[in-house]
Amino acid sequence: MTIADRSIVGQLPTGIFVNTNNTIFVANKENNTIVIWNEESVSPTKIIHGNFTKPNSLFVTSNGDIYIDDGFKNGRVQRWIAETNIFVTVMNVNSSCWGLFVDNNDTLYCSMSEHHQVVKRPLSDYAMNSNHVAAGTGIGGSASNQLDSPRGIFVDVNLDLYVADCQNNRVQLFQSEVSHGITVAGSRLLYPTISLSCPSGIILDADKYLFIADQNNHRIVRSGLNGFQCLFGCYGMGLQFDQLNIPYGLSFDHSGNLFVTDTSNHRIQKFKYLNRYCVNTFTVFQKTYSSSLTKNNQMYYRDCQTEKFYYESIQVKVIKSGYYTFRGSGSIDPYGSIYKNKFNPLDPWENLLNQEYAHGSDIRFKLDIHLDVDMIYVLVMTTFGSKETGDFWINVLGENEVVLDRLSTPVNIQLKYSSNLTEGSPIYYRDCQVPQCHYETLQIHVNTTGLYVLWSENNINAYGYIYQNDFNPLKPSENLLLSHDGECNDEQFKLIIDLEINTRYILVVTTHDPKIIGNFSVFISGPNNVSLSPFSPEQSSCVIGDQCHFYIKGIGLTLDDILRDELQSNTVLNNQSFSIQISAGITIIMFIAGLINSVLSFITFQHKDSQKVGCGMYLLTSSITSLLTISMLIIKFWFVVLTYINVSTNLSVLRGGCASIEPILKLFLYLDGWLNACVAVERAVLIFKGVKFNKKRSKSIARRTILILPFCILGTLIHELAFRRLFIYETGLDTIDTNKTNEGTIKRYVSCITRYSPVIQDFNTGVLFFHLVGPFVVNLFSALFIIFGGAQQRSMARTNQSFKEHIQEQFRQHKQLIISPIVLLVLSIPRLIISLLPGCAKTSENLWLYLGAYFISFTPSMLIFLIFVFPSELYMKAFKQSFNRIQKRTPP
Repeated sequence: MTIADRSIVGQLPTGIFVNTNNTIFVANKENNTIVIWNEESVSPTKIIHGNFTKPNSLFVTSNGDIYIDDGFKNGRVQRWIAETNIFVTVMNVNSSCWGLFVDNNDTLYCSMSEHHQVVKRPLSDYAMNSNHVAAGTGIGGSASNQLDSPRGIFVDVNLDLYVADCQNNRVQLFQSEVSHGITVAGSRLLYPTISLSCPSGIILDADKYLFIADQNNHRIVRSGLNGFQCLFGCYGMGLQFDQLNIPYGLSFDHSGNLFVTDTSNHRIQKFKYLNRYCVNTFTVFQKTYSSSLTKNNQMYYRDCQTEKFYYESIQVKVIKSGYYTFRGSGSIDPYGSIYKNKFNPLDPWENLLNQEYAHGSDIRFKLDIHLDVDMIYVLVMTTFGSKETGDFWINVLGENEVVLDRLSTPVNIQLKYSSNLTEGSPIYYRDCQVPQCHYETLQIHVNTTGLYVLWSENNINAYGYIYQNDFNPLKPSENLLLSHDGECNDEQFKLIIDLEINTRYILVVTTHDPKIIGNFSVFISGPNNVSLSPFSPEQSSCVIGDQCHFYIKGIGLTLDDILRDELQSNTVLNNQSFSIQISAGITIIMFIAGLINSVLSFITFQHKDSQKVGCGMYLLTSSITSLLTISMLIIKFWFVVLTYINVSTNLSVLRGGCASIEPILKLFLYLDGWLNACVAVERAVLIFKGVKFNKKRSKSIARRTILILPFCILGTLIHELAFRRLFIYETGLDTIDTNKTNEGTIKRYVSCITRYSPVIQDFNTGVLFFHLVGPFVVNLFSALFIIFGGAQQRSMARTNQSFKEHIQEQFRQHKQLIISPIVLLVLSIPRLIISLLPGCAKTSENLWLYLGAYFISFTPSMLIFLIFVFPSELYMKAFKQSFNRIQKRTPP
């Protein structure tokens, strides 16, 4: 449990002491204070301030005096005298004291990590320069009389000194007045007792059992009758109640509870006294497991080096939590490791709790470990030497029954598949990082559910991946179950996986580096027959992109979408496909026809007789916008063609064209349609008002409408400017010319796309309907009103004809008013359909269906003269007069 956090003990606490009264003393390095509180308190009862800096350690004597490290800046050890509340200097040092201790003879010890020694000074000697060497030579080393960065120290009643020798990963015992130490814990022993990593804090209990803060293993370990065992922090670094992060100082209270400075978690942890840590628990043999390692056993690289070892993995379960001992022997030289949850032979350090090898002993190896009920452990038996085979036995001691079940299965090769990656093999971006990696996909068929092992033999540094259900080379992380890159397996991938029948699994074999080709073999071992068959990933036409950087097209086709697959980059127009060349010719013809239409219309409607009412002004403006529309169409076409052909076009130019050309094109197209609708509305108003029609007011309204209408339309298109952007993707290394350079070129593709949210997409669809269907509706209803309204007025004035006859007469006179909006609608329907088609439509399969519909949707802008001028006697008369006037001005 946590009894103090950073708010009390500061950052990175190390020094702690608990006296027999259960009073806790901690050196707060962050605030340069000594924090004191009773174990039962939740907040400090006393805080002592002093002239010391970053104290690493402290020690409290039975009379309440406190010895505090002040070597970092001031080169001394200070003593706070409880009776007087004052500090005095009691030892001069030239570095920090990472451990302090006062023995039964009132001798003060200081562990100087930077100087690789422990010094001592009798407190009864008033000479301040009377420091003596207690251990170490002052030069870092691993000899028995040397230390390397010593940390915590402890002196027992026999005046024997224990030193946490951090960088030597051991604990040394220096008997009184002896300069050479004895290793009592750590890997420096001939027969290692336990593996330590920078032990920092040490303390002995009343039974002289050694407790060690194993700093870099983030745990507390203890010696006992059966060897060393892990007490706390046994499952890795962390912040949970049973985890530590760089533990340092240790201290017992009067009840035997252990207090630990959890340095990097900035807290003090208390672990309650438990009998099993301090007494010899009665244990009995619970299980004997026997087996043998043969050449049919699985192999692994035990230390991820170059030697392979046979191994057997055994599942361990206990029915009661407690400490258990595993003892191994046999005709082989056994090496045992135990793991939590699972064992991964491709990462032998993952989940590792403990491992032991005791070469030359009678037991061979012994593992003492605390096991929890409802937790799965894996014991791995291998050998000290590479590729050893033979029998082995494991005896398990503990308080309760232990269940041991074999996990690893013998090698039973069911299939060998050989193939090769060639220049014709497909390529993709492996892991979205490495471009142009050739790969092969194979579907795995199993007849029996079970554990299977797949491994490769190759010289191409192959990578292996297993997917479930499907593999998408554009999304290599999707559906991925397992992968291996050959690490810790001599650069040969190895996949260990449970496969089920009636489930589709895909094996992908690729390479570490781009554009590598060569032969490979895949071996599969398992409980039953296995087969592999070719698998072809589906490529969706909804997707644009590569390099795991792609865009899924939404609703609507643009000219970019229609021509994208047809255009060839870095190819002149003459060498493009026939469809592109014909399309270029059609756009030029449409532009010429649109230009002629606009010029003729402009000649007609600039005549003063045509501008007596608002209709003429609308049509004059329409003749201009129709020219702008057809001009933007040809600009759009050639922009798309030329930028696709020339892939080196400046990105700023591409961004500008992408964001602006399409919205401007739509602006002129929609404006043209609404101007035509305005003409129809004014004609209907003329019929409705008859002689009361105000021509002057009509022209005034037309001027305001012509000014306001573009801004209204632009307001409905403004979202396109925000959501239209370039999508840039690269195919990575395109070619490698070994004769010229070792560097490949990167092939760039650019597409103009829109990224609409569902709400914006619905809004965009509504805008589309409004601009394409709206003018048609206005035109149609206006025409019907003209016919039926005019017939109604005539029937009242001419009673000698029936209403039906008046309608027929009106229709004969104004039939162009009905025909023209229907023609405009029919010509606009292809664009409406194209705009609502899914972006996934495969335009390359029916190119002219889509391209023809696209071009047809712009023909209304070319028909103003034919629809509005040619059928009207008034406008034809104005056209002829204007044309004659121009002819007269033109010299012969």
